[in-house]
Amino acid sequence: MDSFQQLQEAEQALLPIFYQIDALVKRNLQRVLEAFRRHRVGAHHFAGVTGYGHDDLGRQTLDLVFAEVMGAEAAAVRVQFVSGTHAIACALFGTLRPGDEMLAVAGAPYDTLEEVIGLRGQAQGSLIDFGIHYRQLDLTEDGTVDWHKLSHSITERTRLVLIQRSCGYSWRQSLSIADIEKIVKLVKQQNPHTVCFVDNCYGEFIEDREPPAAGADLIAGSLIKNPGGTIVTAGGYVAGRADLVSAAACRLTAPGIGSSGGATFDQNRLLFQGLFLAPQMVGEAMKANHLTGYLFDKLGYPVNPPPMAPRRDVIQAIQLGDPKKLIAFCRSIQQHSPVGSYLDPVPAPMPGYESDLVMAGGTFIDGSTSEFSADGPLRPPYTVFCQGGTHWTHAAIALAAAIVAVGPAH
Repeated sequence: MDSFQQLQEAEQALLPIFYQIDALVKRNLQRVLEAFRRHRVGAHHFAGVTGYGHDDLGRQTLDLVFAEVMGAEAAAVRVQFVSGTHAIACALFGTLRPGDEMLAVAGAPYDTLEEVIGLRGQAQGSLIDFGIHYRQLDLTEDGTVDWHKLSHSITERTRLVLIQRSCGYSWRQSLSIADIEKIVKLVKQQNPHTVCFVDNCYGEFIEDREPPAAGADLIAGSLIKNPGGTIVTAGGYVAGRADLVSAAACRLTAPGIGSSGGATFDQNRLLFQGLFLAPQMVGEAMKANHLTGYLFDKLGYPVNPPPMAPRRDVIQAIQLGDPKKLIAFCRSIQQHSPVGSYLDPVPAPMPGYESDLVMAGGTFIDGSTSEFSADGPLRPPYTVFCQGGTHWTHAAIALAAAIVAVGPAH
């Protein structure tokens, strides 16, 4: 069977799932539209201010809209966050104080958080450098949260639990909103003052509610992932309890300034429009994920999540088992990208990551993982992680080439 026939078979098999995703998109878009309407978003909110960024009506209104969409008390949506990692770091440094303990409850954190915590690197002002204690609960053998250990792991000193929603570069199931709700309940039963913080990257609009609606105290993420709708040029957000959002904003700017400053550089229209587009773009990415998982499962490769399983983020992992196949896969995606199709991905170091990475990222926004991209660390078992997609048909075209380049598993 050639790649065209394989795609046709996959598309037919996935039609019922695609219909379910469209229904989810409609529900999430309704939530966004209601927030826009309630806060009377108009063209006057697209104007920006200069200098200190005082009295930016668009920025203030966007914070209110975003908070409502996320089910939170407050939000700070800022182009000054350089990445999701930066937003997460501000949330952690805003909440934690010397002597506090942070507990990661879903295994090891994403690579870029290791230096924020202090697990790698020295003398960079990490959490550990500032006297914050770190523990983590490893996953069970089958890659799930260790619920038994979690039920008696919170102490009086545990100021914050880190809940990483997405699998990141680990081979585990990403967390559902129901999982997050269960974690929050277990934590609060042991210490109601412990802050439940969710790294929400890659998870926005995957379900019809967000972690604050499930009891999470604070979340953070990137605008060049899901909530930017593929068009926001940079930035991140924090959302949740108003006092915690304010504390995180004080780490982004300075105590006494918090969320009151920061010019938006005439980006307000894109920020609003990106949020409006986000449910649709996430829906397309979910379809691309299902298609990727289905095709490479049929070729005999281990895939995570399974092809027909409900999505919990916009990442689809494939264990290729061979560094040459990892590079060939990324090369095929790059060659069928709209930007930089002539470039040849090669493994290279990346700031914040432990291993060399090979990346296919021919995206309009540099590093945007809400657009179709693929990358993987050059270490066994040579897993490639596919993310995003502005429309699943683009993913289908790129995947047809990847099938030929990689071939079946042996």
